[in-house]
Amino acid sequence: MHRLTVRVQPNASADRVETWETDAAGRTYLKVRVRAVPEGGKANAAVEKVVAKWLGVPKSAVRVVTGAKNRLKGLEIDGPPDLAAKLAGDAEP
Repeated sequence: MHRLTVRVQPNASADRVETWETDAAGRTYLKVRVRAVPEGGKANAAVEKVVAKWLGVPKSAVRVVTGAKNRLKGLEIDGPPDLAAKLAGDAEP
């Protein structure tokens, strides 16, 4: 089980994983844009789908577990151990 923090921008022009960023508190997160609206869990479902595609894992392997109603979300990802480097911010989106 892997963990990933993402910052989501809903209502974007395209679904895409952008860049790794660090906030003022020193927390690193992955910036993700989705076309879905932030209503009824639509944006969360879109984030799961976009991140799964980016990582090359099934959609069912990615779940929003924290921040369901916030832009900053925590994801749990089921996947092979070699995902750790990508999830640590070592790889470009």
